[in-house]
Amino acid sequence: MTAKLSSIRQITLTVSNVDAALGFYRDLLGLDFLFSAGANLAFLDADGIRIMLSTPQGAGEVGKNSILYFRVQDIEGTYKDFVARGSKGERPPALAAKMADHDLWTGFLRDPDGNLLGLMEEKSPV
Repeated sequence: MTAKLSSIRQITLTVSNVDAALGFYRDLLGLDFLFSAGANLAFLDADGIRIMLSTPQGAGEVGKNSILYFRVQDIEGTYKDFVARGSKGERPPALAAKMADHDLWTGFLRDPDGNLLGLMEEKSPV
């Protein structure tokens, strides 16, 4: 038997202040709040993938995390809305790749701690 990984169930983001990050991810980005486990942990749901907000634990360092990519519809409108509501824009949406059956568009935002967030939309080719 060969072990293999399947889908992602949870991603941890290292933040400086869980309450401030919770306000960003829940209130600005609209993720569903699941629960808190003390003052330094909060959990949200991103369409079945749990996002854990945590202050630095072990080797974690604020603002130096992997990129989370969120699937959206109307990437241009979504990006503009999030920036207008207080997110720092990193890179406006642009065509990233032409695939056989769709065009992949990406755009990037920063959270309050500087963590990079990706927005992605798979558009029908024009």
